[in-house]
This record gives sequence, C-alpha cells and structure tokens, in this order.
Amino acid sequence: MSFVKQAIGIVVAALLLFGGYQALQLWLQPENSAPDANAARGPAAIAVETALAKELEIERTLEAVGTTRALRSVEIVPLASGRIVEQSFAAGQKVHGGEPLLRLDDDIENADVKEAKAKLREAQLALERAESLRQSRAVTEATVDQLTAARITAEAELERAERRLADRVVRAPFAGVTGLKRVDLGARVDDSTVITTLDDLSVVEVEFALPETVFGEVQIGLPVIAESAAFAGKSFAGEVVAIDSRVDAVSRSFKVRASIPNADLALPAGMFVNLAVVLERRLVVMVPEEAVTAEGAGSFVFVAEGETARRRAVVTGQRHAGMVEIAEGVKDGERVVIRGMQRLREGSQINILGEEAEPATVSGGSGDFG
Repeated sequence: MSFVKQAIGIVVAALLLFGGYQALQLWLQPENSAPDANAARGPAAIAVETALAKELEIERTLEAVGTTRALRSVEIVPLASGRIVEQSFAAGQKVHGGEPLLRLDDDIENADVKEAKAKLREAQLALERAESLRQSRAVTEATVDQLTAARITAEAELERAERRLADRVVRAPFAGVTGLKRVDLGARVDDSTVITTLDDLSVVEVEFALPETVFGEVQIGLPVIAESAAFAGKSFAGEVVAIDSRVDAVSRSFKVRASIPNADLALPAGMFVNLAVVLERRLVVMVPEEAVTAEGAGSFVFVAEGETARRRAVVTGQRHAGMVEIAEGVKDGERVVIRGMQRLREGSQINILGEEAEPATVSGGSGDFG
C-alpha cells in the first residue's frame, strides 16, 4: 500500500506543478491579447515582388550596314584653261547653285566681247541703211540678204565671246558643301584640273544588302533607323526609296537604297552606319523576362490576384532589352511576380514587398527583335 500511495502522491504533485505553470503563463500574458495572427492565417505568406504587364509598341527589324553617300556629288573642274586670279570659297562652305567659286584671268575674253559687240553694231547699222534704201530701189534684194546674214554672224560671234568670258568663272552646279581646295590662287589650271568637290548633303543615301528571304516584305517607304559610332546615342530616321529588281546569285541578297534627311549636314558622305529596316510595328503585352519560367516545351508566369498567386501558362513572342512579349496568358495591367517565385505554387498566399511601376518602354531604335 505504501508503494501505491507514493505513486499517487507523485502524480498529484506533477499535476499541481503543471497547473501552477499554466497559471503562471496566463498571469504573465497581457490581457485581451489576441492569438498569433500568422497561426490564424495558416501557412506564412511568401514575400514577392511584382511588375506591371503593359501594352507597348514593338518593332520587327532587319539589321544591315552601309556607307553614306551624297544625294549629288561632283568634282569641280574649270571649262577653260588659265590662271586663277580669284577664289571665293572655303573648305566645308555651303554654297548655292550658280554661286561663283573661282575666276580665271579674263582680259582677252573681255576684249573679244567688246570686239564682237562692235562688229554686231556695225552689221546692224549696215542692214538698217540697206533696208531704207531698198524702198527707193537703190540697193538690190540680194544686198539686203547678205547684210542680214552678216548681222546673224555677228550675233553668233558675240554669243561665243560671251560664253568664253562666262567660262572664266567656275560656278557651283547645284547647292551643296564644298570640299578641300585642290589648287591655290595664282595656279594655272585646265579643264582636267580638279578644283574641289561639291556634295549635296541635304539628303544622304545609304545602299545596303538584305537577304533574299525578306524580298517580299521590303517595300518602298519602310522606315529606316541609322546609327553611327561617331554619334553615340543618336539615331537618324529615313525610309527605303529604291529596291533592286535582282537577287545576287552568289550572296543570295539584294540591294536596297535608303534616303535619310540631313538638314543639319551632320552626316558626311562616306561614313559607315548601322541600319535597321523596320518591317513591322505592333502593340503587344510585355513583361520583364524574369517573370517567365520555362517548363518543358512551354512557359508560365505567376499573376498576383490580391494576396493570392495564380499560375498561368503563357505563349511568349519577341524579346528586347530585358522584356518579353506575352502573346497569350496575361492581359494589359495585370501584375506578374518577378522575384520570390521559387516557393510559389498555384494558390499560394503572397506578401507583396515591392513592385515596379511599369516596364521600360520598348520603341524604335535599331534593336533586332527577330
């Protein structure tokens, strides 16, 4: 009996100690304290960051390279031989069509013009006297005809003399920018001496090659974006103006010519440029690339619906600058999870820590979306 009593005593003592411990815990707990909120919610919410799926315009482009050339370009040579007595242009100067560039010595030509004018005046007066005398039959009709022919000959001589005088001045054949001077004042030149070059740079053209696979897509008027290492961060817009009718049998490519407005004359002739021909522009829904997870032959994203993550299968398209097109599965304005998705499952509770306002704009440029 003593053993039974001892066992009962031990059990009672243990119960008293446990009850005292529970009472102490209740006494220490603040009044009206609520149960653990996380315990009431069930499994802890997963911390994530999201971004906005947004409808943006993207471009499908073809990359190419080419060299600029002036719309019109000539080497300036004189039409006559002689010594340069005046130069009225500088290298890189903008000139108008017909503006004088230099003048050759013209003393003899001026004298020839004066002589031709005098002969024409003499022939004209002789003809006038003969016509007045013909009325009184003092001269014959044949004499009048001879004097008429003499006047016409004198007129032709004057025109030739004036043309030779005009050729002593070298003029710009069209508006453009002059190149470097090739001769100096006082030099003797002839009709084979290059004085300078003249380029019409108001518009520059670029000829480049594209693969035959896009021959049916390239059309006159397609936008073209040009960039050069000489102008970092700057692009030049133009358009396709000519397409070759033949495909090269060796390279399997065809020639295309683009025109780029150059009103500020920034682009010189002969500059190497990178080109992007814009084949197509369209509006698509785009999300950051980190939101898309590949799985087998498909892809999926997690869309935030309130505090719940929903797994969506998506069809992706073109990519550019860290963004990916979502052809199917996500709509404009929905929020997609971009960080913290490793632990997510369909229906997981989420706690959004932060979000990007919207993805970077995708536009223009020479990016290749293909």
